[in-house]
Amino acid sequence: MSDKARGLGRKAAARLAHQPSADLDKPAIPWRRRLYEVIFEAETPAGKAFDVGLFLCIVLSVAAVLLESIAGVRRDFGEALTAIEWVFTVLFSIEYTLRMLAVRRPARYAFSFFGIVDFLAIVPSYLSLFVAGTSGLMVVRVFRLLRVFRVFKLTRHLAEAGVLMRALVASRHKITVFLSTVILLVVTMGTVMYFLEGPASGFTSIPRGIYWAIVTMTTVGYGDIAPQTIPGQMVAAAVMILGYGIIAVPTGIVTLEMAIAAREADPNRARCPRCDADGHRRDARFCHRCGARLADDGMPAA
Repeated sequence: MSDKARGLGRKAAARLAHQPSADLDKPAIPWRRRLYEVIFEAETPAGKAFDVGLFLCIVLSVAAVLLESIAGVRRDFGEALTAIEWVFTVLFSIEYTLRMLAVRRPARYAFSFFGIVDFLAIVPSYLSLFVAGTSGLMVVRVFRLLRVFRVFKLTRHLAEAGVLMRALVASRHKITVFLSTVILLVVTMGTVMYFLEGPASGFTSIPRGIYWAIVTMTTVGYGDIAPQTIPGQMVAAAVMILGYGIIAVPTGIVTLEMAIAAREADPNRARCPRCDADGHRRDARFCHRCGARLADDGMPAA
């Protein structure tokens, strides 16, 4: 495929990428469209007020769930907390229904990430009527706080989270090999310590020795099991030193991939000499809008 064809392909892909997906979910009926703008968008005063109110309700609801888990608070204020929780459950149920009415395709919203979180936020209250002990699951509502990032102008952090996610995905094979090596090491060291120390020092089985190896190699060091013999202590010292080196390995892998992902996310500053478009990919040689050639040094081609 020629370079110009690739450029034209990038142009088509860029047009699709920059197409506002939100308009695809806006209903055509005026009152539903207005409802969509208030619930799903924060650019209008009504939308921002809705999201701020939602934020306060989520925080208070999660606080009520946390307080109810304390025995003393539950004993003295259990009925009040239960009433408060049901008020929030009713409010969130109404909100979920309005969200379903506001979108053109309710099924798409219902099976989206936020749709599932919104549904799980209200289900535990109703399950508690039939199954005891499920009300504590309402703490899942804390995930709904992600929805109000846009209200406080924190959407740029979501872009940074995308860079981190791409770095983790790109390094998954290296991390898998690394974790496999660590598993082999802890199984080997745990087995060695079982035969060196034995039940007299607390190493009653090989799994118990593996547990000790994991705690020691991760430099946690609970101290509930400790080697008593000189050979065991020498092995323990080697595992501790090895643990410090192992900590640096995944850090280097992810840091390298994050640098690559951040560099790819940084757009090319060149402007197209034909249509004056900008925002090209860092490695782009052709305009994503019209296909004109860009200069290799980041300046428009003559």
